[in-house]
Amino acid sequence: MLEGGCHCGAVRFRMPAEVVHSSLCHCDDCKRCAGAPLVAWAAVRQEQLEVTGEPQTYRSSEHAVRSFCGRCGAGLFYVNEQVLPGLVDVQVAALDDPGALPPQLHVQYADRIGWIEGAFDLPKFDRYPD
Repeated sequence: MLEGGCHCGAVRFRMPAEVVHSSLCHCDDCKRCAGAPLVAWAAVRQEQLEVTGEPQTYRSSEHAVRSFCGRCGAGLFYVNEQVLPGLVDVQVAALDDPGALPPQLHVQYADRIGWIEGAFDLPKFDRYPD
C-alpha cells in the first residue's frame, strides 16, 4: 500500500501500489486547477482508496469533481464517471513517495504548453542558482 496526503496533513489516504494506470495530464483544467504545466495522476478503483479527513470538492466541469484539502488547498483526487467509470485519479505528487508511481503515458497532450518539449534540456541546479 502507498500512503499520501495534503500539505498540512489534515487529509491522508492509502491506496494500492498496483494502479490501473498512471499518467501525466496536460489538459487545461488540470493546469488551471493545479497552477502547474501538467499533473501526474494514478488511477485506482474507488473502493481501493481509503481517505481520512474531510476533503472538499469542486465540480470543475460537467462530469468532473476534484477533491482538495479545505485547509491548505492541496489538490488530491479527480473523479469523472463518464470518462473513468469506477475509478478515482490520485495526484501522484500527494504521495509520501511520488517516485513509487512513475508515469506510463501522457494524456490530453494536444493541450500541452509549447515549451514543455524542451523543458528538461534547460540548465539544472540542485537548489537555487548562486
